[in-house]
Amino acid sequence: MNFYYEAIDHVQLAAPVGSEDEARGFFRNVLGFDEMEKPETLQGRGGVWFRSGTVHVHIGSDKSFTPAKKAHPAFQVKNLEIMKDHLAAKNVDFRVDDRLPGANRFYVTDPFGNRIEFLEWV
Repeated sequence: MNFYYEAIDHVQLAAPVGSEDEARGFFRNVLGFDEMEKPETLQGRGGVWFRSGTVHVHIGSDKSFTPAKKAHPAFQVKNLEIMKDHLAAKNVDFRVDDRLPGANRFYVTDPFGNRIEFLEWV
């Protein structure tokens, strides 16, 4: 093949219709993402977009929402232990998983039940 993948542009997670404020509370206030303005042509669909550096997360409104409990985004984090301390201070539950050789990682569940992985390669 003459093409290759450079990066993930964004990850979209689903959430119940009307849950934008709850998404802001978690992704902005707990995880530290900045909110992005959605393009005007997409604003009527609901949902909310976030970013931190080159990492983009789109929360999309879904009338027939079901949380993703197995499929998940994985965010590579620098200083993962500091992030764990931050989440613990905010009373956010996380589950450490040591089954991936060479990585420190843990999972959280967003307010809608979606699984999210955070990892740091050692």
